[in-house]
Amino acid sequence: MDISNQLLSNDNGMWDYLPDTILLHIFNFLSHSELLKAGLACRNWCRISYDEVLWKHLFHRHFHISNSISIAPGKKSWYMEFKRLIYHTPQICSEVISEHRNEVLHVSFSHNGSMFATSSKDGFVIVWNSLYPASIKYSYDMKVFSWKYTQFSQFNKSDTLLLVSGVHFGVPTSTSGEIAVFSLQDGFNLQCRVGNKPYDIFGTWYSDRHLLSGDHYWLAHMVSTTGLWINKASQETASEQTPILNQLFRFYNTNASSVRVLMVADSKVPDRSCDENIGCKSNGSFPTSVKEESSERHTEEDDNNSLEESDLEDDDLSGLPEKLLIFTSGSKTYVPHQIGFKRIKGVKFPKVINRGPSVKERLAKRRERLLGGRPSFEEPNWLDYQSVVRKYDEVDHIMDLHGHIIGMSLSPDHRFLYVNNRPWPTGYSITNPLDPPPIAQEIDIHVIDLENFKKVGKVLRSHKAFTPNNECFFIFLNVSEEYVASGAEDRHGYIWDRHYGIRIAKLPHLDVVNSVAFNPMNPEMLVTTSDDYEIKVWRSKKFMNELVIKNNKLNELSLSLNSIRKKRSH
Repeated sequence: MDISNQLLSNDNGMWDYLPDTILLHIFNFLSHSELLKAGLACRNWCRISYDEVLWKHLFHRHFHISNSISIAPGKKSWYMEFKRLIYHTPQICSEVISEHRNEVLHVSFSHNGSMFATSSKDGFVIVWNSLYPASIKYSYDMKVFSWKYTQFSQFNKSDTLLLVSGVHFGVPTSTSGEIAVFSLQDGFNLQCRVGNKPYDIFGTWYSDRHLLSGDHYWLAHMVSTTGLWINKASQETASEQTPILNQLFRFYNTNASSVRVLMVADSKVPDRSCDENIGCKSNGSFPTSVKEESSERHTEEDDNNSLEESDLEDDDLSGLPEKLLIFTSGSKTYVPHQIGFKRIKGVKFPKVINRGPSVKERLAKRRERLLGGRPSFEEPNWLDYQSVVRKYDEVDHIMDLHGHIIGMSLSPDHRFLYVNNRPWPTGYSITNPLDPPPIAQEIDIHVIDLENFKKVGKVLRSHKAFTPNNECFFIFLNVSEEYVASGAEDRHGYIWDRHYGIRIAKLPHLDVVNSVAFNPMNPEMLVTTSDDYEIKVWRSKKFMNELVIKNNKLNELSLSLNSIRKKRSH
């Protein structure tokens, strides 16, 4: 018999007269379930059982956190916090969905929480209604466009469009991908397709009707360039002079590295020069000078045909606040070990294409230069960064995490960046960029404050990965107002509390968990996707208890109706 039952079964009236201090001391030894049972004995015990000092002690003891940790900002009751973590956290599997026929790589939610989308190695993207039980709303087989598989999706802010990123069929070493945009209104109609290289740039929404993609070109041995492009989400054009994309930035990469995993955040960054803790780029893959067109290129432009300001306006882009571009890359080796940050202070997208000089006019200018004794064009020395620096954009801030970055997610308010990182050994050295250091099995989640680019809070740990550095793949994580969730290679999804830094739930699958996503309008719902071909929907104890009560009432009503029908039939 547990302590609470012993107390309840004791008939000695002395318990009614014990001072509060003694009752509190005794209740302090109970578990949360025993304490709630004891509170049913009488009004006095009920009053004592909800004492906040008692629940504060119980909270710290049950979740194994330091007594120095205060209650979460905006929270007033330790009892309600305990109830939230036990009763309102999604940790009961309510649905197992086996619609995909291969590994399920990614899941994302619409902003209004009514839909979620999944991507898979079977080549399909599927959009689901998120009401219980989840059901298919739209489905599309991207193999008709020579896609090998779908790998990522993202809803635009108004939830009217879905960005889907995928990998092309090709040689095993191919890094080519593509982005497709589908309408979520009046059917699942394709709006555009955009090239994307490397495919693990993924792509992202810049605004409600414009998205970012990338390209990648080799310049010399282990030296390349990455261009980032802003694209219209709907590429139906009135004429051949209507532009559908425009270059946003172009970066210089060294040591076989490249830009990957684009994200756009509402900027929290004060406009100031870098400090020594941030590490502005002075060596490696990111230059520090602003891109300027070369004089050679400028002489070939016809200034008389320059675009007017009115030709550069776009209703979807005008008036947008400053944004922050976030991406991964490297400088010491090809695996992504750095996070780059670049302010986007305003985007001008032309309404019409500047035709520029005709071919005949360009040939005439070239002939004139040759006759004037000007030297012909020479290929730049791409290995000498200083000689080509004017051609590329600077990166405002760099953070080196000294390990393989395998996942990133923004907090809902875009204040914090959460990063999955597998650290390199202490004192590591890299002599060959193509041979990165070994990495830890443990995955660390770092929290970066985007106001000052400082690591903050406690590093979250529990989940593991086992693939070596040269085979490492992305493990997506997701952040809600109160929780952080991540997949892992140890066949589990994980949930932590953002404030207390504690692991709350461990969600089992039969294989690697690639991605997790909270319902942004209902944090009591989480979806996980896995290499076991399954999608699992996790809901809170509160939801499941209410569901059982609802089903019981429906069953009772059904039995009553059947009984009435039988009586009438007789």
